[in-house]
Amino acid sequence: MAVSWDKVEEMVGIAKGIGFDDCHKIYVLLDDAQVEQMKEYGYTTLIEAKDSDPNEMLSTIMEWYENSCSLRFVQAVATVHPDKNPNDGFFSLIEQGAEWEGDNE
Repeated sequence: MAVSWDKVEEMVGIAKGIGFDDCHKIYVLLDDAQVEQMKEYGYTTLIEAKDSDPNEMLSTIMEWYENSCSLRFVQAVATVHPDKNPNDGFFSLIEQGAEWEGDNE
């Protein structure tokens, strides 16, 4: 399955930041609370929208993805109301393992 970057491009246009766990988890952070959450989790590979622009963030995500292992994925994440399931805030932009053919293992 070929990877489509359309959803990622759309989401970085409204993102507050992007984060990478330096392995395979790539996130488009849709609100300030998620940026702060990534800082609390200790993500050191974190770029805030105030320090970048959507084109740079998209290029960075593409680079992270290219250099990730087969488990790689890209998700957008937004904060949900405390009464809701936190998983409701996750939106898959590129499915885990999409287009993997044994590279970067």
